[in-house]
Amino acid sequence: MNLPSRKEIIKQVRGEGKKIAAVLPIHYPRALLRAFGFHPIEVWGPPGINTHAQAGHFQEYACAIVRNATSFLSTDPGKQLDCILIPHTCDSLQGMGSIFKDFLSGGKPVLTIYHPRGRGQCQLQFLQKELEDLAERLRPLSDVDPSDADLIAALDIEGQADAAFAQICLNRDKYSVSDRDFFSALRSREFLPAEVFLELAQTLPKAQADRKGIPLLLSGIVPEPMELFDHINDMGGRVVADDLACCGRRVYETYDDANPFRRMARQMMSMPPDPTVGASVEDRCKHLVTKMEKYGARGAVVYNVKFCEPELFYLPLQRKALEKRGWPLLYLETDLEGTIPFQVLNRIQSFLEMLR
Repeated sequence: MNLPSRKEIIKQVRGEGKKIAAVLPIHYPRALLRAFGFHPIEVWGPPGINTHAQAGHFQEYACAIVRNATSFLSTDPGKQLDCILIPHTCDSLQGMGSIFKDFLSGGKPVLTIYHPRGRGQCQLQFLQKELEDLAERLRPLSDVDPSDADLIAALDIEGQADAAFAQICLNRDKYSVSDRDFFSALRSREFLPAEVFLELAQTLPKAQADRKGIPLLLSGIVPEPMELFDHINDMGGRVVADDLACCGRRVYETYDDANPFRRMARQMMSMPPDPTVGASVEDRCKHLVTKMEKYGARGAVVYNVKFCEPELFYLPLQRKALEKRGWPLLYLETDLEGTIPFQVLNRIQSFLEMLR
């Protein structure tokens, strides 16, 4: 699939007079950044980067996303970005935010945002206030001062891109592309402008795919390196649905609301049950069971970043819920290396042989 690179997109949007915000996982207000003239480029690693120089800032049990992202943002390409937004997705990312503010910012603005745990009126009001506070911190960094109408316009276009993302994400078998191309297209939402992503969504080949292989649900944080999909296909598996933090857990609903900040908060809280925002174990298990049934998956693969506590807290009961219904679960850990270790590949192959 011929997708532009992050570097090409950065050059393009800079040419349009926009600033670049490096954004850490998982949930954040794209429309708010857009309204203030920032284009978000998400940082999920990257895999295979040398982390030696910055390793001393973190405990040994900090996850690879935090270690790799810190190292990347300390390189020359990372230093060229205009600000860094670090959501409080987990304790490791919260720690990363503190370390960047205190030691590594190099004068670059470092912004943080807290997510409420749970869903309710109180949590909605909390997130709305967080978004209003973030807007106040963006205001002195920006060359524009968006009105409510500007914010709503940004919400509208980003909402269209979110809807297109959801349409693709929830209909894997309607697209006649390989698993790697399918998820590369989905993940391009991490750096493409909304308008470009909408064009991509229109051109993605649609046809009832005659796909062979053992149907799997893929869960976890991020499928890096992306050769993971090639290996799964070569071994006789196919991914029919996902519960990945970078893809399936970012299917948001759209709302109408005269207050742009409340609308933004409602959308951000509409994701499927996600461990990083305190979803109940019962809701998580019910969500996974529903996906397994709907897409006909015969097994689940959890491809997790090592030391990711939010994922690990839920894993035992998720496994129990699936295995109770006859669906085995394979748990794998990755350190976001440049290649997938043979031990991991051997375990995937054994899992697929068990399912034959």
